[in-house]
Amino acid sequence: MKFFIDTASLDQIQEAQDLGILDGVTTNPSLMAKEGISGKDNILRHYAKICEITDGDVSAEVIATDFQGILEEGQVLADIAPNIVVKVPMIKEGIKAIRWFADNGIKTNCTLVFSPGQAILAAKAGATYISPFLGRVDDITWDGIALVRQIAEIYAIQGYDTEILAASIRNAKHIVDSALAGADIVTAPLDSIMGLLKHPLTDIGLEKFIADYQKSNPQ
Repeated sequence: MKFFIDTASLDQIQEAQDLGILDGVTTNPSLMAKEGISGKDNILRHYAKICEITDGDVSAEVIATDFQGILEEGQVLADIAPNIVVKVPMIKEGIKAIRWFADNGIKTNCTLVFSPGQAILAAKAGATYISPFLGRVDDITWDGIALVRQIAEIYAIQGYDTEILAASIRNAKHIVDSALAGADIVTAPLDSIMGLLKHPLTDIGLEKFIADYQKSNPQ
């Protein structure tokens, strides 16, 4: 399973890159705003900076919701760098745009996916990735991991090439469960990724090893 980081923070992207586990980046207008990035030109420049840090795919989201607007924004985004993936919402005009992008060699990430039916439509349209939002599904008392498992089973049966990019990750357990459910990629905040490092027995064991070494090797 590939690891993407879900942020617009250049520092966090660089930290994940330095850790040696970064396969790509996803971001969105909310994350851009959180970093104080506003204005079309500034946003485009910021995407370019992200693409300088990682060679992995970088999802860049369109704002338009009409077919022509999605195409125009998507082409501008795709011109930033070869590893840009155009992030398109799961709406009727979005599906039409995904088909056009697929036919014209532009990679896409179909976002805001909340059902297996939507995942089927995105795959049929030729989406490179789909992003089921696990945390938001959990928020309405449904099971986000079960959604990933259903989509993975459907894609395996039907032979779809679209990759499942588990999104709206809230914690390290979500990452592990996504891997078990068959996600191809997980995109998560840095805190959730770093949470995979933590276990109390690791801390206890390390403290003991260091203490035993110091006892046998006094200064």
